Amino acid sequence: MGEEAMKRFEGIVTRLGLSPLEAPSIISSKEGSLHIGIPRERAFQEHRTPLVPEAVQVLVNNGHRVVIETGAGNLSHFTDREYSEAGAEIVYDIKEIFQADIIVKITPPTVEEVDMMKMNQTLISPLHLPTLRSKVIKKMIAKKVTALAFEFMQDDWGVFPFVRAMSEIVGYSSLLIAADLLSNSGGGKGILLGGIPGVPPAKVVIIGAGVIGENAARVALGLGASVKIFDNAIYKLKRLQNNLGIKVYTSVFSPTVMAEQLSTADVVIGALHSKHGRTPIVITESMVKRMKAGTVIIDVSIDQGGCFETSEITNHDNPTFVKHDVIHYCVPNIGSKYSRTASQACSNILTPVLMNCFDMGGMKNLIHQNVGLRHGTYLYNGYLTNEHMSKTFEIKYTDLDMLFVTEF
Repeated sequence: MGEEAMKRFEGIVTRLGLSPLEAPSIISSKEGSLHIGIPRERAFQEHRTPLVPEAVQVLVNNGHRVVIETGAGNLSHFTDREYSEAGAEIVYDIKEIFQADIIVKITPPTVEEVDMMKMNQTLISPLHLPTLRSKVIKKMIAKKVTALAFEFMQDDWGVFPFVRAMSEIVGYSSLLIAADLLSNSGGGKGILLGGIPGVPPAKVVIIGAGVIGENAARVALGLGASVKIFDNAIYKLKRLQNNLGIKVYTSVFSPTVMAEQLSTADVVIGALHSKHGRTPIVITESMVKRMKAGTVIIDVSIDQGGCFETSEITNHDNPTFVKHDVIHYCVPNIGSKYSRTASQACSNILTPVLMNCFDMGGMKNLIHQNVGLRHGTYLYNGYLTNEHMSKTFEIKYTDLDMLFVTEF
């Protein structure tokens, strides 16, 4: 076999992710391969990890280098050994992680982490605008970082895959949490969510007909509960009705109707989402006072301030409090409670992005070619390219397309 044919063969082997028994250096020394760093998350009660061992194995088999801080997967029950066997390098000094070309995180970067970043680095992580500090953005701008936000990234169909995946998990889990809180051991009145023949089921009211509301409704109906859904967007109510495949009670936000339904509810799920800023409060304290004693409120919107006037942020260690004889569950980041599933969902989204990054010759080329990733890019070579963030932090905005014109 000639030298040129051998190179073609090696390229095919590498692209397919095959590991030949001989000459493993073919893969490890692949020209232009990615250097990916994954630090251990230190955010309060954050248990997820952005890449699971199976995803790491795919990346390593395709010639990329993945460096992971020891213990990064422990809280999702992925051990260092599993990552090592998948081909990752386990390091004990976090500073080594930040020498990678691409940093992947499941939480927004902290000031301390940005200080460890090098010039012209790429960061892929959530943004969490309500808690983001301008100091972090300014430090990344100074280091000419290119940064993409999970929650702004779109796929080829205009869907936000990360937001949708986490919303599905939260929608499912919110009803499971509510079912437990209704039980005697959960502090409730000992009500079985779905009831039994001769005993009526629990009544579930869902505020919001988005992805979270839809999945919460799906679980509630599957368990046999009575479900009523409120949202001001008629098209969302129609879409939800169509997706569920059965006719359920739906209504727009009418204070009189809502107050009446809430007064007889056993579970109320707050599943509203705001595109910008705080979630509006639609359930007033007077409405909560009229609820039955022992009613369970799950305020999923607490990540954005909450849609109940009586909501106060809690945590996974002390998730509930009682106010006006109503049980409140107001834990932000519910997805972290099911960290392994959430990590696998996140990994499924990120792995193709990283693989495409190599195929396109680097992250900047991929951003240029992929409209969905452009939508998720808020920093490009140190330029702030998100107009909303520019107004929020009073930092100069630069149109991303204009940067491409001057660069390519």
